[in-house]
Amino acid sequence: MPTSVRLDAKLEKRLDLLAKKTGRTKAYYLREIIERGIAEMEDYYLAAGVLERVRKGQEKTHSAAKVRKELGLDD
Repeated sequence: MPTSVRLDAKLEKRLDLLAKKTGRTKAYYLREIIERGIAEMEDYYLAAGVLERVRKGQEKTHSAAKVRKELGLDD
């Protein structure tokens, strides 16, 4: 899927230099960066959404004591 991204000049220069020195394309490195970083972004932003719902009382929570008891971890 074609996607366009605007990079500031300094970042684009770094990407150009990396591609030139390694013989790989800029697209290759952009895909690598996205693939390696997307899990981190999902973790952060999805967790932030859950936290917001917890704060608003829209998400069910369980106390650590209750979970330990239900799992038999305090026995």
